[in-house]
Amino acid sequence: MVRKVIGAVLVVVGASVLVLASLFAQLYPKPAVEPTTENEIGVTLPPPRLDSDFSIEKALFLRRSVREYTGEPLSLSEVSQLLWAAQGITDPRGFRTAPSAGGLYPLEVYLVAGDVENLEAGIYRYRPQSHELVKIQTGDLREVLCTAALGQAWVKEAAIDIVIVGIYERTTVKYGDRGVQYVHLEAGHAAQNVCLQATALGLGTVTVGGFYDDQVQKVLMAPENEKPLYVMPVGRPTRGGAGE
Repeated sequence: MVRKVIGAVLVVVGASVLVLASLFAQLYPKPAVEPTTENEIGVTLPPPRLDSDFSIEKALFLRRSVREYTGEPLSLSEVSQLLWAAQGITDPRGFRTAPSAGGLYPLEVYLVAGDVENLEAGIYRYRPQSHELVKIQTGDLREVLCTAALGQAWVKEAAIDIVIVGIYERTTVKYGDRGVQYVHLEAGHAAQNVCLQATALGLGTVTVGGFYDDQVQKVLMAPENEKPLYVMPVGRPTRGGAGE
């Protein structure tokens, strides 16, 4: 009799665990992980550094919007550090450098590379899980992106442009319409990380929000559901080139 009772209890407990696990998976879905396919060209990035002599306080104090650049190339290590600052993985559980509502991570990051040492000019998607770049297309598209960004010259004159896009449904599936606001907040978190990291590296950047969404999507060859939120030119600053 005791064994039957214990068995019944175990069955009930097991069923309850399965129900709770299913409910948790629905409420807290993991962000999609897209493995590199055979047809994609992956570029492994140098590992990001996790320490430096440049304090966060100093980065906050010196951060300025920079729109004038020397034209010198960036190193692949610098690009790696900037992308990691935007959306890099910082925990085995998949947590990132920028906070995300519900841990749903709706942002994707593209690199429009022009002048980077040991990296062919082109459009790349950043893969945080493997800390690598996946090539979308070859060619220097900075001037085309500049046209999509209302002709703002710093977009084509910077060594690279980092473009942050949002996939709203990753967040709205849980939070409804309020999720749209959460995605915008998260884009701000990621962009500020890039600003501070650029400052710590001695680089300059500016946050650009004026552009034709559909044209930026076309330049990136991005899917329809990936909505551009930021274009961030990055380069080596000229003296006196800092603004607000």
